[in-house]
Amino acid sequence: MSNRNIWLALSVAALGWGTGGPATRLAFDEGIEPYGLVVLRLAVAMIFITAYVLWKSGSFPTDRLTWQVGAVQGIGNLAIPYILFTIAYENASSGFVGLLAALIPLATAIFAHFLLPNEPMRAAKAAGLVVAFGGVAVLGLSGDSGLEEGGRPGVALILSVVAVIILSVAGIYAKHHAGSYEPAELTFVQFVVGIVVALIAMLMIEGVPTDMTGTGWALVVYLGIASSFMPFALWYWLLAHTSISRASLVGYIVPIVAATAGVLFVDESLQPGIIVGGSLILAGVLLSDRAERRLLLPRP
Repeated sequence: MSNRNIWLALSVAALGWGTGGPATRLAFDEGIEPYGLVVLRLAVAMIFITAYVLWKSGSFPTDRLTWQVGAVQGIGNLAIPYILFTIAYENASSGFVGLLAALIPLATAIFAHFLLPNEPMRAAKAAGLVVAFGGVAVLGLSGDSGLEEGGRPGVALILSVVAVIILSVAGIYAKHHAGSYEPAELTFVQFVVGIVVALIAMLMIEGVPTDMTGTGWALVVYLGIASSFMPFALWYWLLAHTSISRASLVGYIVPIVAATAGVLFVDESLQPGIIVGGSLILAGVLLSDRAERRLLLPRP
């Protein structure tokens, strides 16, 4: 698979996930609460996933392994992280939370080193990841939330880090079983399980959403298609065509997209901690990708 296709998939997925933060914060302004927002966006995504699976295979997945892996992904790669990140957006800007997504490649690479025999943490790759992690550390120590008032960066940091750890472990589990499932079918199962888990949490904590505005519904539809269905479909395609550490580099691109979109569409601030942290993260992206490409070059 060519580097161009890999980077195209990474970029489109990052655009969808990165703009999800600003869209989420705009949805809060329309009165939609976090758990209800998660359920509604997953429900919209589910419509498109169902149509795609039926178009592609003509039937729903029935094999045990797909449902087993999909159940793990639905809980660990969808419902819990989506809920945690969504609540984090109530406490910090899109750029702040998006930057913390840069921990995904770092955490994934560390766990993969111990759990996947073909994904060792080599020195050159580790250097790039350390630089990016330094950027996240700057963000956490700065105390900047990207919000003019009402921000609680400490809460957002804790919620996001827990989400990152869960996402990393779930991603490794999916990579371990890569090749034994069809990506579209796995995405379908993941969303079925994810919606059930999120729906139960919503009914227990918030109840059924009411008083939805037209703008609120438009944001829900955008989140369901551009920030849920499309990125996840591309994510599983990436897992099947490149290493998990390289696929996880999408977590480095997302913060840049999120910070930019937050400033342009939600009037968030690029405070010093976010600027410095983001610069280090970008440097880490370049170092990590360069190391990965060297490993993929044929040996003489």
